[in-house]
Amino acid sequence: MSTSMYEQIYEKLREEIRSGLYQVGDRVPSEKELADAYNVSRITSKKALELLADGGLIVRRPGRGSFVADPASMADAAAAAPGKGGARGRLPGARPMVGLVMTDFSDSYGTGLVYGMEEASRKHDAFLVLRRSFGIPSLEEEAIQSMLELGVDGLIIFPAQGEYFNAEILKLVIDKFPFVLVDRHLKGISAGSISTDNAAGAKRGMDYLFNLGHKHVAIVTPPPTDTTAVEDRIEGYVQAHAEKGIVVNRELWLTVTSTLPNAYTDENKAKDIEKIKRHLLDHPEISAFFAMEYNIALLVREAARQLQLDVPRDLSIICFDCPDNGSGFSFTHLRQNQEEMGRAAFENVLQLRDGKMVPHKIALEAELIVGKSTAVLSPSRIGQL
Repeated sequence: MSTSMYEQIYEKLREEIRSGLYQVGDRVPSEKELADAYNVSRITSKKALELLADGGLIVRRPGRGSFVADPASMADAAAAAPGKGGARGRLPGARPMVGLVMTDFSDSYGTGLVYGMEEASRKHDAFLVLRRSFGIPSLEEEAIQSMLELGVDGLIIFPAQGEYFNAEILKLVIDKFPFVLVDRHLKGISAGSISTDNAAGAKRGMDYLFNLGHKHVAIVTPPPTDTTAVEDRIEGYVQAHAEKGIVVNRELWLTVTSTLPNAYTDENKAKDIEKIKRHLLDHPEISAFFAMEYNIALLVREAARQLQLDVPRDLSIICFDCPDNGSGFSFTHLRQNQEEMGRAAFENVLQLRDGKMVPHKIALEAELIVGKSTAVLSPSRIGQL
């Protein structure tokens, strides 16, 4: 009967501890060191260390490493067999700990997600640990590795924008580690996801603009490549045109990059504002903009201001999300149910940790909130089109 790799690593380390190669208080190799030495995933090496901790041979100290336990604990564990004991080698009854890896968060989007997760953690007497990736895949990988090293019971991941999912997420799938994705799903990856029904939300927003008389609606997005939330919103934009019998004019589409987490600088924003201004001048028929994100809507409004166009009299703007700060300009927007998304994500991870099934994909409805940025197409504009 073949022995799994984590059992082999466990047996090797147990023998080295019992033979005295590692003395009481000595640090044993970390998950990463073992993974590199045995050419296995860190989840496999993590499981071996968990077995040693479950048997009382080592003590795992988050942020510091794993150390050989005292002789009394070793004696109790001499006959311990792989596969027994509690998760992560923590004390019996230890409260669950869930890691959150997300790009970033702001007043317009993300804060509500964290709030929902934190509320769920309190309800279930658990902890939430946060690490931001700023949309950089390498930082996302490091964050996931750090969370596993810390010994979390499960992960919630808001994937970085990019053309691929990182290898650490694939390892989580292969090793059946409990995790869920929020805000988007990853193509070709069998993992639970919780997000907004972005296609339906975008269609709802476009239907609203069409009912106001707008027919030439420009769409402004971040790069949509393999970012399912943006791709789904574009799909909703196209569906709304098809149902109304309006031809989609792709010349009205515009891509900006300054709102990406790793490119959000004043210089980049200024460049995108100039790009939007040129777009408006090149396409005077545009009477409304559909901005895929709140920060993009801010860029469009500033471009309109610099061209002395009034919002909403001369130009209507709709977007996804808008902060409820009570003092700023209120855009007409699609409000995502962030708190429910966060709560469901946290609770699904706990369900997976306990070996229970959860829905593969959950899509929540976005609510249309009418603000100050949209109006009926003026008769003067109708005459110009």
